[in-house]
Amino acid sequence: MPSEPTASPSTPDAGWLAAERARLWDFARGSVHPAGGFAWLDDDGRPELDRPVEAWITCRMTHVAALEVLAGNRDAEPVLDHGVRALREVLRDAEHGGWFSAVDTATGEPVSTRKACYDHAFVLLASSSATAAGHPDGAALLAEARAVFADHFWDDEAGMAVEAWDRGWTTLEDYRGVNANMHTVEALLAVHEVSGGIEPLRQASRVVERVVHGFARDADWRLPEHFTSDWTALPDYNRDSPADPFRPYGVTIGHLLEWSRLTLHLRTALGDDAPDWLLDDAAGLFDRAVADGWHADDCDGFVYTTDFDGVPVVRQRLHWVVAEGIGAAWVLARETGEAGYADWYAAWWAHAEACFIDREHGSWRHELDERNRPAATVWKGKPDAYHAYQAALLPSLRPAASFAGALRGA
Repeated sequence: MPSEPTASPSTPDAGWLAAERARLWDFARGSVHPAGGFAWLDDDGRPELDRPVEAWITCRMTHVAALEVLAGNRDAEPVLDHGVRALREVLRDAEHGGWFSAVDTATGEPVSTRKACYDHAFVLLASSSATAAGHPDGAALLAEARAVFADHFWDDEAGMAVEAWDRGWTTLEDYRGVNANMHTVEALLAVHEVSGGIEPLRQASRVVERVVHGFARDADWRLPEHFTSDWTALPDYNRDSPADPFRPYGVTIGHLLEWSRLTLHLRTALGDDAPDWLLDDAAGLFDRAVADGWHADDCDGFVYTTDFDGVPVVRQRLHWVVAEGIGAAWVLARETGEAGYADWYAAWWAHAEACFIDREHGSWRHELDERNRPAATVWKGKPDAYHAYQAALLPSLRPAASFAGALRGA
């Protein structure tokens, strides 16, 4: 493990975490779009109603609303219903099946007809959470999402998910990506825990073994993200567009932390059948993220990306990265009992409070520059409550494969 923080701030207690979840929810629920789905929020929480409604934002908000319902917040039920209805009507392709990435709310027409695994993974997650929360249409939505995933995205020979199709499912994109597969693992673990089926767990295990125990371990934990159709790495991909919000060049530090946490959720799901390498690899990913990404330029915070030698490329600090650091540190501390992880957990909450949590305008600032000043190079506004909300929820849950599964079994 990299050297521990020089100071050990106090660890947030259950009351503080509950208050933070309530504060995040109060801000995020303002994203309900009158035309269906959820809107992009600006820095002050105003919905940008002229922007298209995007699937990933709608799914993440539906997921968070389901978690609120599972935690006993009855006022979240209409928000959950709004999200489920958007996935069954607004964003769904009634002609060819599957879901559009974004829809123009003025015309109801898709902004793009591309069918992306990233978005469909979040439909799986949202529908699983809605099902766990008891929404009457959750099970039907989940069944449809599972069928689309099985028919179009799962490549059993590769043990991975493919990236994207055209609208009619006739042309498959040559690119393969680790980001979409990461969220596929997250979704499959939720499907497994909510449905009880073994196939989603088998699929999640295969992806984690290939990505974490293969690609990441072979690269000394500097995980390549971009690949050809036969899963040959593309190390120079997007070198000329390094700050891309979904496909940045190089190593994405936050994804190392997110894979670390998800690897441990898989370990929990597998129970006695879990291989020993899952814990070792989760620690390896975490250590690499801290060594390369934290305080990389004499200022606290995680850089967004590095090159494959660990040199920072995009130095902006994004809120979701420290949120994933908090989650990974918490689970590693619980699973290993090592005090060093608990120290990082406390230190990163202190960093979030000092730099990201916006007590004046609400939610978390989504991006800071290399000196922790507000910025908007990669992300503008505050459209995403999911990472921060989950960071504030995880310490309150029993060990589980998914957030919804843990709350449903509480």
